[in-house]
Amino acid sequence: MKRSTDRIITTHAGSLPRPDALRDAWAKPTKSPQEEAALDGLLRQSVTAVVADQVKAGIDIPNDGEFGKPMRAASDLAAWGTYIFGRLQGFGPTPPGAAAPSRAAPGQPMRIVGDRWEQREFAEFYDASGMVPTVASRPCCVSPLSYNDVAAAKRDVANLKAAADAAAVKEAFMTSIAVGSLEMFCRGQDAHYKKPEAFLDAIAKAMAVEYRAIVDAGFVLQLDDPGLPDTWDMLDPHPTLAEYKRYAMLRIEALNQALAGIPEDRVRYHICWGSWHGPHTTDLPLRDIVDVMLKVKAQAFSVEAGNVRHEHEYKVWRDVKLPDGKILIPGVVSHATNVVEHPELVADRLVAYANAVGRENVIAGTDCGLGGRVHPQIVAAKLKALSEGARLASQHLWRR
Repeated sequence: MKRSTDRIITTHAGSLPRPDALRDAWAKPTKSPQEEAALDGLLRQSVTAVVADQVKAGIDIPNDGEFGKPMRAASDLAAWGTYIFGRLQGFGPTPPGAAAPSRAAPGQPMRIVGDRWEQREFAEFYDASGMVPTVASRPCCVSPLSYNDVAAAKRDVANLKAAADAAAVKEAFMTSIAVGSLEMFCRGQDAHYKKPEAFLDAIAKAMAVEYRAIVDAGFVLQLDDPGLPDTWDMLDPHPTLAEYKRYAMLRIEALNQALAGIPEDRVRYHICWGSWHGPHTTDLPLRDIVDVMLKVKAQAFSVEAGNVRHEHEYKVWRDVKLPDGKILIPGVVSHATNVVEHPELVADRLVAYANAVGRENVIAGTDCGLGGRVHPQIVAAKLKALSEGARLASQHLWRR
């Protein structure tokens, strides 16, 4: 994995705005063979263009924009995770009565529910806004899980490889949903798998196919796991911190099982606290979960660092030692605002992290995926600010 050896290098969290034509093509519920072929061609062209655009914007470690993950609307914020249900066999519609309740019934064990604790705290805001920060419609696991659509994974890696070669990119990354976050999307343990441990084991075995395909193609695997900190706000009855860390560790252990045999220096791990534009006052502090995060068998860790709820958390690394050889990818531009960060502010944020963990252990990134969260024109401006800020930080840190 590339490091910031003589300057702060740049990357981002994954999702980028899809071209209208690609989004429209994905939106068709059924496609003829001719339409499938046209989609494949459009996807190849779009990935080639988005990699070239990233390089032009100064991004050192680009990706495919997550274009192989169907985004069917301009604001489809869940595409990073829902794509997987087209690739795994074993899921189906949630049976009547099996959907997660708004709140747990008295005396019931802890489980994911429909109403976040933040929704309860800010009920007036959410009622007025019509915005509900909840997991998209949850499918149900109705039979044994297996990774069925290997062709889709092969298509994605082939498109990125061709685009990276055309742009002379030396290192690129590709995202995949982490085990625990996949579980967050569904109610599988209530149907086919009766125990969480069995369900997590099945997810790990299935996802290992996609993880290995990405790494074997020569790319860095990014594991998207907002569920690590974010499920805290979705459990009822609400756990103590100790209970939640035990809950989270079970999911990290399953993820590490799926990563067996994959070198840590080919893996980076991304967490965030959800991309909806709400108060986020119930976000679990990074300090409370950082020890669990560092148990993941990855070399680099991508964390929110640019939005106003988490910008201060660079201070965590004054007290928590980043293990030797590890890398931080702080999100120094944010998905949470249309305001384009000034390059000097980006540089200040990067210098703060470099002072805490060492300049060679920092890569500049984004809070979360920008696609579908801010306008494409603003995305381009934010990526430009990111690269300009990294240049300014490098001048300071290397005293050029």
